[in-house]
Amino acid sequence: MNVMRSPSQILIAGGVFVAIYAVIGFRLVQFGLAEMPLHAAVAPPPSVARPDIFDRNGNLLAMDLPVSSVYAEPHSIVDIDEAVEKLTAVLPDLDAADLYRDLSSDRGFTWIKRTISARERQEIWSLGIPSVDFRDETRRLYPNGATAAHVLGLVDVDNKGIAGIERWIDRQGLQDLKDIGVQFSRDDLAPVALSVDLRVQHALEDELGKAIAKFSAIAGAGLVMDVTNGEVIALASLPDFDPNNPADAHRPEHINRINVGVYEMGSTFKALTTAMALNSGRFNIHSVLDASHPLQFGRFKIRDFRGENRPLNVPEAFIHSSNIGMARMAMEVGIEGHKGFLDRFGQLDRLTTELPESASPIVPANWAMLNTATISFGHGLAVTSLQASMGIAALVNGGTLIRPTFVKDAPLAERVIRQDLVTPQTGEALRFMMRLNAEIGSARKADVPGYFMGGKTGTAEKVVNGRYATDRVLTSFMGIVPAHKPRYLFLVMLDEPKALPETHGFRTSGWNAVPVAGKIIERIMPILGVAPARIPPIDPFPAMSELRAFGSSRFQERPQPDSLVPIEASWRTRQ
Repeated sequence: MNVMRSPSQILIAGGVFVAIYAVIGFRLVQFGLAEMPLHAAVAPPPSVARPDIFDRNGNLLAMDLPVSSVYAEPHSIVDIDEAVEKLTAVLPDLDAADLYRDLSSDRGFTWIKRTISARERQEIWSLGIPSVDFRDETRRLYPNGATAAHVLGLVDVDNKGIAGIERWIDRQGLQDLKDIGVQFSRDDLAPVALSVDLRVQHALEDELGKAIAKFSAIAGAGLVMDVTNGEVIALASLPDFDPNNPADAHRPEHINRINVGVYEMGSTFKALTTAMALNSGRFNIHSVLDASHPLQFGRFKIRDFRGENRPLNVPEAFIHSSNIGMARMAMEVGIEGHKGFLDRFGQLDRLTTELPESASPIVPANWAMLNTATISFGHGLAVTSLQASMGIAALVNGGTLIRPTFVKDAPLAERVIRQDLVTPQTGEALRFMMRLNAEIGSARKADVPGYFMGGKTGTAEKVVNGRYATDRVLTSFMGIVPAHKPRYLFLVMLDEPKALPETHGFRTSGWNAVPVAGKIIERIMPILGVAPARIPPIDPFPAMSELRAFGSSRFQERPQPDSLVPIEASWRTRQ
């Protein structure tokens, strides 16, 4: 039988339904806004997956491993004393008092221990403690230990990147996905391929470690970079840390000396000064510089270490590492020209790469002519070793300033900062002088037969409490292989090396950093697939042909390298 409903009945019935649903909705809103009881507190989200990291040849550098962590719901613990006694029996490294305090709270969740072994999990499970359970998580594993630690960085207990490439990965969007609760597994993430070669990295670290021990240095650092594309093949800073033990990373001696430490680079900076002078048009390779007497600035003097005390042409000033000659060239170019040149080569601003850790250079607040004079030979301006290497690479690769990268096949066009910074003639002259320095100058102990390397040494007194310490030096060497057509740049630094009987009491770069670089080049170049050439390249420096006879006759009778490597000028206070 059909029952007819009046419009008013239908309206009333609809109103009842609306009221019912309104009450339900209101109560839901109330529940949503009400403070959640402590006993219902939600556990923190579990650590999530990260992509694997490989070197440029596919060797594994970092990966995730499945692990377990144990937690408790304190509000549901029946017998706290019993729980503490049983848990500390299985996990003796736990502090019983701290555990008792945590389990006595009215919280809904507390960690007992992050990352436990399978055996520990099984033993705790067999105890049958109410409200104690396990969380499946992931832990980062670095199978090569400390190798390439300063490049890889590390993660925290929640598998979040906190340094190095690990932190860079999070900044590429991984952390954003985690923050909004997106769940994914290791298989969902594309692996990251670094520019680092694990074999080269190991060799670099091994030779640096031997050098630190031999010369009783407090630290050492090194770099291998492809000057044609800016890819960093290896970066080492010793002492280092094992990222599998994150606490070690925070010790001050474990600083990354390549892109975090800033240093006065000493005579390696003279390559930039010489290129600036030639490129300015005010000087050429035949220009003569008066180095017969020190330069006077008030009560300060700029002098050469074991100076020639005579006029020098530009190649002589480079080979003899003349502070006076460099200062004269820089002062002729002028303050603004000097600043502009260094700025174009990336030496006055903070260099940024994939590694989040980087330091800004220390630039004089008031740049006067005195600053130009001292900066010309590597004093008074402190930069990171990585940006100094970037600048030298631009000098020898044809004048292209390329931002270094730690990622394999990173797009080159996006990292080219400037081009055509030096003329072809300037570039060839610099490469020629660096090669000449390896043949007959202070870089001789790094000249590995068949590789035709070139380089520039540097020995700088360290600044301690605002003053230069004559008994503490930072030695460095910047080398290129091969000099006529550079492909790789090698940097070696030793912090406070000591003199040895075999160095005849000298502690300058030619006696420590240079021979170490030679061993590194000899060991690494075959790994990179470069065999030594038996026949020298045909006319590698055609524009420099007129200087060859001069070089062989003028420099052959020079004394040993100790007298060719200067300890920089006699400054004792930072200007």
